[in-house]
Amino acid sequence: MVTEIKESTSHYNDWPNTLGFDAHYEERKPVELRVEGNIPAYAAGTLFRTGMGPRKISTSKGNVVTINHWFDNLGQVHRFQIHAPQADSPVRVTYNSRLTSDGLFEKIRKTGKLDGFTFAAKYDPCKSFFQKVQSVFHQEEQRAPNELNSAVTMSANFPGLSSTGQKLNGTQSSTASMTLCNKTDANMFQMLDPETLEPVGIAYQSTLHPELTGIGSGAHAKSDPETGDVFNYNLDFGRTGTYRVFRASASTGTTSVLAKFSHTPAYLHSMFLTEHYVVLCVWNSFYKAGGASILWTRNLLDAMTWNGTQPATWFVIDKRSIEEGGRGLIAKYETDAFYCFHTINAYEEPSSTHEGSTDIVADLIGYDNMDVLHRFYMENLVSDSSKAHECIKTLNPDVVPTYRRYRLPSIPASPQSIATKAVLEYNSDKADAFELPVINSKMVTKKHRYMYGVSDTGKSTFLDGLVKYDAQNHLVARWSKHGHTAGEPIFVQDPESSEEDGGVLLSVVLDGPKGKSYLLVLDAGTMQEVARAHVDGVIGFGFHGLYLNSKAQGLHL
Repeated sequence: MVTEIKESTSHYNDWPNTLGFDAHYEERKPVELRVEGNIPAYAAGTLFRTGMGPRKISTSKGNVVTINHWFDNLGQVHRFQIHAPQADSPVRVTYNSRLTSDGLFEKIRKTGKLDGFTFAAKYDPCKSFFQKVQSVFHQEEQRAPNELNSAVTMSANFPGLSSTGQKLNGTQSSTASMTLCNKTDANMFQMLDPETLEPVGIAYQSTLHPELTGIGSGAHAKSDPETGDVFNYNLDFGRTGTYRVFRASASTGTTSVLAKFSHTPAYLHSMFLTEHYVVLCVWNSFYKAGGASILWTRNLLDAMTWNGTQPATWFVIDKRSIEEGGRGLIAKYETDAFYCFHTINAYEEPSSTHEGSTDIVADLIGYDNMDVLHRFYMENLVSDSSKAHECIKTLNPDVVPTYRRYRLPSIPASPQSIATKAVLEYNSDKADAFELPVINSKMVTKKHRYMYGVSDTGKSTFLDGLVKYDAQNHLVARWSKHGHTAGEPIFVQDPESSEEDGGVLLSVVLDGPKGKSYLLVLDAGTMQEVARAHVDGVIGFGFHGLYLNSKAQGLHL
C-alpha cells in the first residue's frame, strides 16, 4: 500500500537537473537563509552534506576535462547551522560551503588531465600496459589536504585522530574541540575544519594501526551507539584478498584488528553492526585478478566483474578485541549472489529454529547484479542528455533495487569454518524501492520499523522523491514535487516523542524550475512539509550527510 504526498500529478519530471551535476556555487563565510515555515527548536544543530562540485573544468591547455561518472565528482561540503530560537525569534539557518578538492581542481586546470585512481574515469588507451604499471608504482608527490577527493561520507571525532590527522595515543583520545573528516571507499581520511570546512590534513587507516595497509575500505564505517567505538574493514588486494576488520575505541583512541581472513576481493561500500557482532557481507562486486586489474584500468569499475555463480558470503566477527576475550571470526553464511551499496541496520533476536541460540536479522538495499554501477555515468543521468531519456523509456529492471531482509540463523557459540545458508526472509516489490536508506539513530543495532530514503521510479532521469517505508506492515509513504530533486534524508529525533518516527527529516532539494536549492524539513511521521530554508544557489547532487545536535559532542558515522 502506498500513500502519495505530492504537489503535482505530472508523471514526468521534465525540469532540467543539469545544474545539480555541475555546481559552481560556494559561500565561504556563513550567510543567513530565508526560512519558510517553522523549524522545530529541537532540530537546532549542524547538518553537514557532501555534494558535487564542478563537472566541467576549462584548463590552461585549451581543453575541457569532464567528469563522466557521478562517483568521480569533485568533492564539496555544505554546512547548515540550525540556530536555536532566542526569546520570541524563530529558528534561524545559516549556510556556508567549500569545494574541499579545490587543490585537485587547480591541478586539473593546469595539467589539462585527471590523474590518479578514480571510480570510473577513462584513461588514454594508447598508453602501454608497462607505462600504466610504471605510473602506479612511481612514488606520488606529497599531496596537500585539498588535493584529495574524498567527500562521500563524513565523521565527527573519529577515535584516535587529531584535528589534522595525526595519531593520538590513549591519553589523547579526546580533544577539546570537535574534529571532522571526509571519507570514501579507501583507506584515507581528509580532515576538515568543522566551521570553515577548509581541508587541514590527511590520515590513513595505517595511522590508526600498522597492519591496516590495504587501500580498500568502506565509506560507511559503523559506530556503536553505546560506546561510540567505530568499526570498518581494510582490504589488501591479492590473488586472494586479505580482509582485516578493525575497531577504533572511542574511550582509549586505540585501534584493534578483530579478525583477519582471506576471501575474494570485492567493492564493499558498507557493512553491518549488531549488539555483539560485526557482519561483513562480501557480495558479488569482485575485482578481476585479485585487484591487479586496477593497475591497468586505473579505475575501480572497469576492474570489477560480476560473478553470479559464486555465492555472497557473510562473515560474522566478535566485536571484542582478542585482548578482551574476543573470538575473532565466528561464522560464515552464504546466500545467492546479489549486489548492494547500502546496508540499513542489523539486530539480534532469539533464534527462530534453535532454542537458546541467537539469529542476526539484516536489512539492506539489494540489486540483482552490478548493472546499476553503469547507470551512474553522467550521460545516463543529466536531463539534457538524449541517452538519459532513452534510459527512462527502456529502464533496465536490474538497475532498480529492492528492500531485502536476511536472517543469519543460530550464531554459533564457538568459531566454525563451514558456511551455513542464510535466509532471504523478505524481498520488496521494485515499485517500493528506495536508496540512500536511513533510520532513527536510536534504533541502530535494535529492531527498527521505519526506514527513509530517496526514490528513483523512472519519472525523471534522476531521483524523484523521498520515501518512508514501514517494515512491519510494508506500507510506503512518499513526498515529491514536480521538478524538485531531493537528496538523502537525515532523521532528527524529537526528544519529547516516544515514537520511532517522532521527529523531522532534513533533505537538500534542488528546485529545478527556479534553479536554486533549499533545505527541506519534513515531519517524519506524516511526510508533510514543515519548513524550508532557501539557498541562493545550486547545491550539487551528493551522497550523504552528518547531523550533530547542538548538545551532542559528535557522532562517528
